[in-house]
Amino acid sequence: MNPNVFREYDIRGLSDTDLTDDFTRDLGRAVGTHLARHGERRLVLGRDCRLSSPRLHDRFLEGLLQTGAEVIDVGVVPTPVLYVAAFHYDAPGGAQITGSHNPPEYNGFKVLRQKTTIFGPEIREVRGLMERGDYLRSPGGRVVDEDVIGAYVAHVAGGMRLGPRRFRIVVDAGNGTGGVTAVPILSQLGFEVRPLYCEMDGRFPNHHPDPTIEANFTDLRAAVRTDRAEVGLSLDGDADRLGVCDSRGRIVWGDQLMILFAREILKEVPGATFVSEVKASKTMYDDITAHGGRALMWKVGHSLIKSKMKEEHALLAGEMSGHLFFAHRYLGFDDAVYAAVRLCEMLSLADQTLAEHVDTLPRTFNTPEIRVEVPEEVKFDLVRRATGYFRARHEIVDVDGVRVLFPDGWGLIRASNTQPVLVLRFEAATKERLAEIRGYIEARLRELEADMERERAATSA
Repeated sequence: MNPNVFREYDIRGLSDTDLTDDFTRDLGRAVGTHLARHGERRLVLGRDCRLSSPRLHDRFLEGLLQTGAEVIDVGVVPTPVLYVAAFHYDAPGGAQITGSHNPPEYNGFKVLRQKTTIFGPEIREVRGLMERGDYLRSPGGRVVDEDVIGAYVAHVAGGMRLGPRRFRIVVDAGNGTGGVTAVPILSQLGFEVRPLYCEMDGRFPNHHPDPTIEANFTDLRAAVRTDRAEVGLSLDGDADRLGVCDSRGRIVWGDQLMILFAREILKEVPGATFVSEVKASKTMYDDITAHGGRALMWKVGHSLIKSKMKEEHALLAGEMSGHLFFAHRYLGFDDAVYAAVRLCEMLSLADQTLAEHVDTLPRTFNTPEIRVEVPEEVKFDLVRRATGYFRARHEIVDVDGVRVLFPDGWGLIRASNTQPVLVLRFEAATKERLAEIRGYIEARLRELEADMERERAATSA
């Protein structure tokens, strides 16, 4: 068993080498046991469209049934549909088989208990059950197949409060699962929708389904220009991350969407609380505060954000990666399609186009997420060393990695919980200062990594 598949907020690895039949069957046993020992035998099960998902589904289900679980199998669905299914069928437990935004050779599992995704200590409990072989064995396991897509479409569409304006939209699902819900909902609401790569294909033949990477917007931007659309929507592989571009081809990143949504919510709920993460722009926190809201910085990760939202009674949370969590008029989990429809609702009520809304956003200079490949066994130690180095020299925020603060900008180093990479981001008041801050932090990071390599070489000698 590769211990690195047990991440902070999900279980993920290479489908052929890490997620073998035996591993996946035992994982089903462990998840079924974990839920049963918390009094939760009833769960929903879904999967994405990856080529490995049918095999993982069959083995995982086999393990669940051996523990006596009552499984409602909702088939191939976007991850948010699985979350809605937990409420629709009043099932406290659940599991979604998905590799999310990762390349096609990856896959994984998001596990629910008490209708929310488990993380951290609970994932370690599941791992411990597998390591000890401590499985509940109980007869009576059963499975029933249900189709929840229609209920999801009706629920989301029925909850909108649209104004009179309609416009053209291009939806790029990246050949993931999101097109099966996004296109019918928006069409039902009267928008003119052009589907782009909305046919499910687990090979992702057109582009990688990750809206955090600017190169993945190339075809969407072109289609928006050709169709003279107002909005371009980009969904990740399992439709829990949203990317947006306007009619001028400008990408509206997650923290910028947070500003637009927060401004609208604060008109209705003055003083509302919002949660975001360490990669988000300072301008987002400042804008929410300026409009009378309460803005909190927290750790990256869908499970961690959802937990913090509940603790703080936040109405909205969001990440740079495009995870957007609406508790305002919704259920508090990350749903890219719901967020997209809320954006279109907002625009339908306004005289301004999306591009005109983007023109009102605070001006700053920043980088997108920069991913630096670092071995899995090295990345956390490297971040720990970087935190110590910068703590001694600068003001920092260390809720997740290290965010180094300057009077006119900041730089971030954190370890990804889903990939063998460090995630960097930088922001400053000017382009020149942005380059200086980035150069300074990246140079120190290279020095620290070189120190670690020399230490490993000396130890091996």
